[in-house]
Amino acid sequence: MKKHIYFVSGTGANSKIFERIELPEKQFEMHFLEWILPLSKNETVESYALRMSEKIQHPSPILVGVSFGGIIVQEMSKIKSCEKIVLISSIKNKYELPKKLRIIRDTKTYLLAPTTQIKNIENLISFIFGDKSKKRIEAYQSYLSVRNPLYLNWAIKQALIWNQTEVLPNTIHIHGDQDPIFPIKYIKDCITIPKGSHIMIITKAKKISSILLNNLQ
Repeated sequence: MKKHIYFVSGTGANSKIFERIELPEKQFEMHFLEWILPLSKNETVESYALRMSEKIQHPSPILVGVSFGGIIVQEMSKIKSCEKIVLISSIKNKYELPKKLRIIRDTKTYLLAPTTQIKNIENLISFIFGDKSKKRIEAYQSYLSVRNPLYLNWAIKQALIWNQTEVLPNTIHIHGDQDPIFPIKYIKDCITIPKGSHIMIITKAKKISSILLNNLQ
């Protein structure tokens, strides 16, 4: 019997970021969930995850999330029973958020991001995470198609204020040692990919595919 894997991409990205992931079709069936718009700027991440989880059509699936998508699949797993959670370039709880982003969270600097005027998500990423991250994301920009200001503002805020303190059971965390957004020095208990950046779902897809195969059979 095939295992069903549901994938959720990172902030603003579409499911094409997974186009280089290869898993045996006899063993796995892959499903790709696209972002939906939040109901309002104040929708909770729990409410959003509930609406996203309505797209799951199979019992006990494997949930895979990249970056902010990792936060979403963890919240979805609290609603829908799943076999495993796989995080890629993400965080398992609020303590893995780097110091810089904790400061932005605590001072609410993220509220200054002019998302109503930004039509270019790369500029928003630069505003929140710094120019170095923006340069990394430029290689990823063809995959960034969700540019609605309401969504962008909501997603950035939810990533920063996410309040999970524990590590959920059956979680596999794959992380790059050169991730500029979630530096690995803040990440505990992960499968490390050498020279993996925040966009390694594209640049290290072959290695990630191998890790998935070895851990999900």
